[in-house]
Amino acid sequence: MVAWRVMFLTMQSRAVPDMPSDVLLELEEWQALYCHHHQTKTPPPQPPTLAVAVRMIGRLGGFIGRKSDGHPGSTVIWRGLQRLQDLAAAWRLWRGA
Repeated sequence: MVAWRVMFLTMQSRAVPDMPSDVLLELEEWQALYCHHHQTKTPPPQPPTLAVAVRMIGRLGGFIGRKSDGHPGSTVIWRGLQRLQDLAAAWRLWRGA
């Protein structure tokens, strides 16, 4: 995992939370992330916002997301991105890409 990606996602999700996540995540990444989080087989036509996607990535990395927890930090984003790589690889295999 490249450290600049972790820090860039962490900081951009706070600076421009309404940016579409497909700007910083590959198609397979945000689709796999969305479907895993919502337990569905069909992703939406539009990607989630960056703030929502980073929160989902944080959940993969162990972020609980309670009311007073604030934003996910770089450690849970790093762990979540590692899991997301596995999810995206499985998504590619499942979709036949």
